[in-house]
Amino acid sequence: MRVVTISVNGLKQAVEKGFFEWVQQVNPDVICMQDHRMRVAELEDGDFRPDGYEGYYLDAEDVANGGVAIYSRLVPKAIMMGFSYAAADMNGAFLQADFDSVSVATLLVPPGLGSVEKQAVKDDFLEALGGHLQKTLRKRRQFLFCGNFHIAHQVTDASPRHHKTEVSGFLPHERAWMDKVIDEWGYIDAFRKINRDKKQFTCWPEWAEGWRKQAGWRVDYQIATPGLKNCIRDAWIDMDTRFSDHAPVIIDYDLDY
Repeated sequence: MRVVTISVNGLKQAVEKGFFEWVQQVNPDVICMQDHRMRVAELEDGDFRPDGYEGYYLDAEDVANGGVAIYSRLVPKAIMMGFSYAAADMNGAFLQADFDSVSVATLLVPPGLGSVEKQAVKDDFLEALGGHLQKTLRKRRQFLFCGNFHIAHQVTDASPRHHKTEVSGFLPHERAWMDKVIDEWGYIDAFRKINRDKKQFTCWPEWAEGWRKQAGWRVDYQIATPGLKNCIRDAWIDMDTRFSDHAPVIIDYDLDY
């Protein structure tokens, strides 16, 4: 099973830049997309689904705030919208597809840049998501949580430009939250299970001078439940692809979904 996660910063412009043509070349089984910035009705009625895929969508109350989607070659057994956290449900931040042997979720953690209030919203979201991740570990199936967490976990996941800045996305308490997920609760950072190379960034924000200065960080993840640890076969970031300021993350699993 090949899974892609990508934050597109607006699906319309990504499609114009060749997103669906890229999908046909990479040939994933499941695509977890974030930040489509469209209404569900518009997505379902328009030409916004790659050939050969089923599409499932969730929009935000304020369409500019994001929205998430899943494209899949197979029809899921069930779709779950949200995770019983009102702020996530209202902002179209979590969508899950259940297949025979695995559940795959796409999620978008709100950014905390710009104000104390935004950071507080992000921190509350992470607390609620953490509770959901802990409950998930008690279930008798495997899960993948794919998306933009707006956190660079380790020093190696962020360029030195970010090391010198007290900025949301690299704050000590945010990184400590990721420590809990990976080290304490036993989730697997699927990319790092395979790829230990340096400068493996997925986002080059404009405020940090973007990709021209290589001021990147890795904030897009595929987080797997422990039972998938030995199923991860290959992982890479397509840094040459520019549909947005985020690059796609592609991971192959030895798994029939």
